[in-house]
Amino acid sequence: MSNGARHALGVVGGLLLPPLVAAGLWYGVGELRLSAATQFRLSWLGLAVIVAAGIGLAFLIGSRLSPVASLLGGLGFTALGLVPTIEMTTRLTISVSEWLPAPLGVGYESVTYTGAMLFVGVALLMASMFPSRWRSAVRGRDAVYAPVYDSEQAQYGSMSYGSEPSPYLSHHRPEDATRPMHRE
Repeated sequence: MSNGARHALGVVGGLLLPPLVAAGLWYGVGELRLSAATQFRLSWLGLAVIVAAGIGLAFLIGSRLSPVASLLGGLGFTALGLVPTIEMTTRLTISVSEWLPAPLGVGYESVTYTGAMLFVGVALLMASMFPSRWRSAVRGRDAVYAPVYDSEQAQYGSMSYGSEPSPYLSHHRPEDATRPMHRE
């Protein structure tokens, strides 16, 4: 796959997956919190949704997907994670939770006001900052391999440093570690 196609798929994934992860996280946390507060029981549905959101988050952070996906998701999560800071510094009330159904609203408030949204956002942003994730994979004849040394050079070391063999290397051929143990 070309680098452009990989990044185009990353844009699509970065626009679709983060809202699903956020909604799953909000619903799962809200469902757990409401069921614990009202019925004093554990919500297995809430736990399952949190696990599914964690799997989606792992796909965003994973190295096989373009870093554009984690970059877009990180920007969204960080922006929502900064809402409490903006509310405190500007003394404005930015209430998103009143537009959401009960489990989503409670989960949004729980996750956002504890700093978990900001944590996830910064983690996604930092996952997209590694330079190796922006490069395409090297394949086939374009790949650069380490030089291969012959057995005498590997056994005695490079002769350019001196004529004596290295005292730290063994002077016999190494055993093949993939073969079963030789028994006599």
